[in-house]
Amino acid sequence: MRRRFAIATICAAWMCWSALWKPAATVNAQLSEVEQEGYASPLEVLLSPDGARLYVLCQDTAQVRVLEAATGQVLQTIPVGRQPRGFSFSPDGRRLFVANSWDDTVTVIDTQSGQVKATWAAGFEPSSVAEDRAEKTLFVADRIGNNVTVLDAATGAEKLTLEAGRGASYLAMAADGSRLYVTHVYPNPTPHRTPPKSEITVIDPGRAQVVDRLLLPNIAGVFHVAISRDGKLGVAAELHPKNLVPLAHVEHGWAFVDTLTVFGADVGRSVEVPLDELDRYYAYSFGVAIAPDKSRIYVTHGGSDCVTVIDTKKMLAYIREHPEPFAEDLSASANYVVGRIAVGKNPRGAALSRDGAKFYVANRLDDTISVIDTRANRVTQTIKLAGPEKVSALRRGEQTFYKAYSFQGQFGCSNCHIDSTFDGLQWDLEPDGFGRDIVDNRLIEDLRGTEPFKWNGGNPTLVKECGIRTEMYFWRSQNYDDRTLTDLVLYIRSLPSRPNRWRAANGVLTPAQERGRAVFYRTIDKLGQPIPQSNQCGYCHSGPKGTSQKSFDVGTGKPTDNSGLLDTPQLMSLALTAPYLHDGSAKSLEEIWTVYNPHDRHGRTNDLTKDELNDLVEYLRTR
Repeated sequence: MRRRFAIATICAAWMCWSALWKPAATVNAQLSEVEQEGYASPLEVLLSPDGARLYVLCQDTAQVRVLEAATGQVLQTIPVGRQPRGFSFSPDGRRLFVANSWDDTVTVIDTQSGQVKATWAAGFEPSSVAEDRAEKTLFVADRIGNNVTVLDAATGAEKLTLEAGRGASYLAMAADGSRLYVTHVYPNPTPHRTPPKSEITVIDPGRAQVVDRLLLPNIAGVFHVAISRDGKLGVAAELHPKNLVPLAHVEHGWAFVDTLTVFGADVGRSVEVPLDELDRYYAYSFGVAIAPDKSRIYVTHGGSDCVTVIDTKKMLAYIREHPEPFAEDLSASANYVVGRIAVGKNPRGAALSRDGAKFYVANRLDDTISVIDTRANRVTQTIKLAGPEKVSALRRGEQTFYKAYSFQGQFGCSNCHIDSTFDGLQWDLEPDGFGRDIVDNRLIEDLRGTEPFKWNGGNPTLVKECGIRTEMYFWRSQNYDDRTLTDLVLYIRSLPSRPNRWRAANGVLTPAQERGRAVFYRTIDKLGQPIPQSNQCGYCHSGPKGTSQKSFDVGTGKPTDNSGLLDTPQLMSLALTAPYLHDGSAKSLEEIWTVYNPHDRHGRTNDLTKDELNDLVEYLRTR
């Protein structure tokens, strides 16, 4: 039996590998075909104040589609910027603000005419937007900037920026306008190999000041947050990773806990509440909403294609009656979860009707909106958005990427690669031995031409990385047939690099960046001594993507490493991916040389001044 399984696996991997080694023109043609098909990819939904219109934020077509809420008929289609990620109404409902994450802009739409009235510059990768009750100030959460940009709501002029958590992404305004809550998708910096920490940043909109930071220990990804109408209950959807123990514990306590943090006067403190149950897991909790009377809480699960319904009264009673912590108690959710409702693929944003009778869910990866009758807890309508009927290979690969395939459906690729990026965490993958070869999670954008994979260079292709290795050590079963694996690899290979905010659009470097480039490519040190080729930055990090695709021992190994030889990582989007080095031990780019290069084996840097190191960092941020 094992022999047949092994032969089948090897044959499947070979067939997939053969299929993927196609000329670049063929791959590009496939991608162009998909781009022309125009999948909507609904990410967020909003109901107009009167409940008559449903606004759908379509990420891949860069549109806002306005539907008649009762029938799903399209009334208007409004173009916006690249990769829109969040939107919200002004308090009077007359304007709609859209955060365009790849354009670094906010689109302002007149909801009466459906016309774009203005496009304003925002921070780095705006992901969510909210206006204050006085309609004087606009707040924009910037994922790369790690802050909230404050704009004049009349002119779009920037007033100031407020420091938020790393990867600031989602905003929720209290009904009375007294507080604005901000979540972030990446953990805040912590000492190496310590539990992750996140926060909910609390802003006073009237004063445009941060007034509190609700600390979320052990949390490394926080998505939507909702506030009850009376302002006494807040709920945030989040990920609780278990990255400090070997991943062998998938079967004995899972790798992620799917939880909520509840806070506010109704609770008296911040409490982490689990959603998973024994033998069933609810992966990638994302969207959250609270019923008008607070009787129910609704949570979308992007990896499990369902919505969880929580009895609020029972949940609060459980919190009062049980000592903390109980976030890892698989028996807890049975005390307050009263429904699980199947919806479409990769449900993300959601919205409740004003009376709480209907719950609208955006199913990003099958271009539908599920309409749930909250009294019956069932889907009563599925609105199909206009678009291609054909499901392409690339689309199938994306669906696989966001599906929870692991042991009992605990997690999927997107748990560690949030929105197809990274998670800012370090993991102990047990094939190398328990407590051995701790690895930092790398960004997966623009991977073509960066082989091999893994920090030890052990996987020559994405077929092996995403196929046999993933199934053996993460999924614990053979989940992928030939076509599924081929589609998945095609999707990952298609991921582009996002715009580089540290590089001018015309490619011209600043004086500091030019000086840093000279340091990067120098062959002689400041003492006039030649630098060996193998110790020159530009030798290991050669080529257009900053990798020679070879392994070197640069002296950064740790006692827990099995070998000092490490794959040379690519340099694209380097500014985004702290911490650094193979195990994430360097908190910043500066620490790579000031702390972890005492013997000049990782480039000749000990002769550089602080200003020269700063110039080198400035250049690396442009890669």
